[in-house]
Amino acid sequence: MPPIINSDHSKIKLSTRNVFIDITATDKTKLEIVNHILVAMFSQYCEEPFTIEPVKIVSEHNGESREAPDLTPRSTQASASFINSVCGLDLSRENISDLLKKMCYHSRPSPTDSDHLDVDIPITRADILHQADIMEDAAIAYGFNNLPRYFPATHAAVAAALPVNKLADILRFEAAMAGWAEVMPLILCSHDENYGWLNHADDNRAVRLQNPKTLEYQIVRTSLIPGLLKTVRENRRHAVPMKVFEVSDVCYKDLSVERRSRNERHFAACWYGKSAGFEQVHGLLDRVMTMLKAAFITREEGVEGKGVQGYWIEEVDDPTYLPGHAAAIYLKLGGDRDAKKIGQFGILHPTVLKNFELPFPASVLEMDVEVFL
Repeated sequence: MPPIINSDHSKIKLSTRNVFIDITATDKTKLEIVNHILVAMFSQYCEEPFTIEPVKIVSEHNGESREAPDLTPRSTQASASFINSVCGLDLSRENISDLLKKMCYHSRPSPTDSDHLDVDIPITRADILHQADIMEDAAIAYGFNNLPRYFPATHAAVAAALPVNKLADILRFEAAMAGWAEVMPLILCSHDENYGWLNHADDNRAVRLQNPKTLEYQIVRTSLIPGLLKTVRENRRHAVPMKVFEVSDVCYKDLSVERRSRNERHFAACWYGKSAGFEQVHGLLDRVMTMLKAAFITREEGVEGKGVQGYWIEEVDDPTYLPGHAAAIYLKLGGDRDAKKIGQFGILHPTVLKNFELPFPASVLEMDVEVFL
């Protein structure tokens, strides 16, 4: 409400009868949250309680004309079975709805799903982001002290490594035993490093940061190669050849999952020296595949043979690599399942080396390892 602190004329007094709220912000979402809370708090003191006069904002130049504030509650759904399972209860949807009404929600059983609740979130509850938040409010309304208490099963506290982490450890051990050094670059990178510097066009699969503080951290990487090349660049004054690898996650957009993105575990390696080192990364690939019990087969065996299990390579045309010096990796896991391309390797194109300021040739390998789980 500017400028109440620097204007005697516009300050709020006991005799004030009309209040015009004007808010300036750079983030529309945060602006709406603040506006909703201010309006809701002021409205109880109005001549007609909880009644306000909206303002029509005319903003035709950017198509943002609207009436503000929009006091329509946010509609969402929550699972009754989820709420019961977390709280240790066995309540009906009607009982859960009654609990949520105590917490200022408008809740009712969904007519289209026997497990869901249709929940309207009031404008003052900007903190509700997930059904877990609704579950917490249901537990508060029920009373934490009233929730059933029990000791968990003794085996529930026994920890175990995730299969994908055990697989990653196998790859780390084998690459290290072959004389390669592990590096751990940051998972954030710039848009150019992930796409333009590798001679790739933007495929719109990368998760972008909304307000990146620097150009160096704009997106979540979709490839491990930029991190390896940046590591080599920062250590290029050291003796060559350099042999580095990484086993870590990349991230892709995936609208089919709740969080709209998914992680994928990749293995990547880079040879940098006075020679291209194509045979070095090829040898590392063969060693890793041997330890993963994937035999080398010909393309004909993989395409035509039923019940055949193994991997093969075939030439691929990718602008990241030198023409005629790159290969795709195909894996067939037996049965009638089709072969799947899991990665590729080759000698980097001179423009890629120039972009990363590398004077010597380099060969890289990258593949998806989750297919072996």
